[in-house]
Order: sequence, then C-alpha cells, then structure tokens
Amino acid sequence: MTCWPDLSALELLVAVADHGSLSAGARATGVAQPNASRSIARLERHLGITLLHRSTAGSTLTDSGLLVVEWSRSVMQAARELAEGATSLATDSSESLVVAASQTIAEHLLPSWLATLRETQPQVRIEIHVHNTHDVLSDLLEARCDLGFIEGPQPPRGVNHLVVAHDELVLVVTPRHPWAGRREPVTADELWITPLVVREPGSGTRVALDEALGAPAQPAVELASNAAVRVSVQSGTAPAVLSRLAVSDALATGALLEVPTTLRLHRQLRAVWTGPRRLRGPAAELVAIAGRA
Repeated sequence: MTCWPDLSALELLVAVADHGSLSAGARATGVAQPNASRSIARLERHLGITLLHRSTAGSTLTDSGLLVVEWSRSVMQAARELAEGATSLATDSSESLVVAASQTIAEHLLPSWLATLRETQPQVRIEIHVHNTHDVLSDLLEARCDLGFIEGPQPPRGVNHLVVAHDELVLVVTPRHPWAGRREPVTADELWITPLVVREPGSGTRVALDEALGAPAQPAVELASNAAVRVSVQSGTAPAVLSRLAVSDALATGALLEVPTTLRLHRQLRAVWTGPRRLRGPAAELVAIAGRA
C-alpha cells in the first residue's frame, strides 16, 4: 500500500514558502517550531529529497523544495475541494455559489471574506476556483462560475464589474542584491532593461507591471504563483514586482527588501459577473463583504 505524505506537513511546507521562513510558517499554521522542524525532517525522509537549506541565518527552500511546494498546493487544493464537497453533500440546502478568484485575492483576501459570509449564510455551498485574472474571466464568460474577483489596472470588457479593494505592487530584492538599501528610486527605464522574476502572461500582476513600464517586462524567469516568484527572488535569481499583500511577511522578517521606484504601481481589485447588473443572494452578500473589508 502506498504511504502518502502527511497533509499537515505539506501545509507547513507551503506556509514556509508563503511566509519566508520556517519560524514564520510554523506560526502561520499554529505549530511549535521544534515540532515544525521535525515535521519537515520526516517529510524529507519520506520523499527522499532535501526540501530546506538550513543555516544559522534561517531556512530557505531548495530547488526541489520549491517544486514540491507547487505540487503541494495542488494537493491542498484537492483536499479542500474534498472537504467542501463532503460538506455540500451533507447539507440539505440547494443554494450554491461558485467563485473564481485570481491568486493574490484568493491567497490573502478571499478566505476572510468567505468566513464572514459563512457567519450569516452557513447553509450556502461554496466552490472556489483559483486562477490568474485571464482565466477567471474565461471561467466567468463560459459560465463555469457565478462570480469572479480579479486584479488589473483596467476594467474588463463584456462583464459587470465593481471595485471592492485597492492593492499596491512593490519592487523587492534579496538583501544581497546591489539595489538593497538604495535610496534613489529605480526608474522605469532601469527596471525595463533589468531581467525580473515575473508572473506568467495573463496574471493581473504581470499586466499591471507591463502597463506601468509601458512595454513588456524582461523575464529572467516566469512562474505561475506569487509564492514561487517570492522564493525565486529570495534565492537570488533576480528582483521582482509583487503585491505588497504577497510579500508583507517576507518584508517584515527582512528576507526581502523593498526598493523605491518611480513607477505608479497601484491597481484596483474588482468583483466581476455576468447577467443582470444588480447581484442578488449570496453573490451580492459576498461582494458587499469584500467592499466593506
């Protein structure tokens, strides 16, 4: 019989990637650090690979660890879908809501919005799809979801939309980068000629960066998640421009440093939907919660 990896260990590994260190990941998952260290060590023995570089300065993900993190995200998403599906089967309610959200919103904002919705409408069955902005809009236009949340500097065409929040993108580097501690803002021209770690085409973060630069960014490497970009920057690959939401923990611990720039890197976060302009039911309530938050 196949012995599967412990889901709690995979959740901890993802938290290490998302929060920048083993100690921060342990805090985020509510695990004592000694237990967290033992959990990751057991996972390494189980998989037969080294996931973390350990040093007196802290722990960082290896290249293999970065790949395992991305695979673990799919496993954790499948586990969440299993739990949510079982919950849906156990309820007598016929109300359901399918929500598609871009990664930054899904990782950092949507969970608290859904928790508030659960307080007032616990009977609603909720299904979540996490994509980049382009694919959220595809889901919406092809009727695979009832409501979407997207990032981007410009309102989309062909759908109803409402601004529910605002976001700021920041230029980040490792403390070892030549730009670390720089006081003069990096100009658009400097940033345009500098290879960057970037999100994939179609993501709201990539669209906002290209628009701010006035031309496509020069990729050092393209990655499909904020966490992968952040870990790549921390590994010293190249600078990156990411949502402040996605790097706040890494900035707080000093794992990454913010560099001033002359670019205007602000964007609006929008709810999007098709059909009647006026939303009703759980979708209307979720959009109202997002706007209040």
